[in-house]
Amino acid sequence: MEMRDLKLDGNAIGGLMLELFGSDMTGAGSVCAGCGAHGEMARLDVYVGAGIVGRCCHCEAVMIRIVQGRDRTWLDLSGVASLELS
Repeated sequence: MEMRDLKLDGNAIGGLMLELFGSDMTGAGSVCAGCGAHGEMARLDVYVGAGIVGRCCHCEAVMIRIVQGRDRTWLDLSGVASLELS
């Protein structure tokens, strides 16, 4: 199996994002800190394994990381230059 076979889009984590942010984030505008591309969170290339990684669909930079434990969640948005919530 190759990495491209594991790729999902940002809609795959829509429910989790709703749980974390209390809002539908799939349509939220974001800017990649790596290349400056603007796009909706639904356009992220998402990989799910021991955690969740969301990559820019333009430059493949990691924009978001999510790891869930039994009673806590770690969220890293350091690859997101800005996030527009409506």
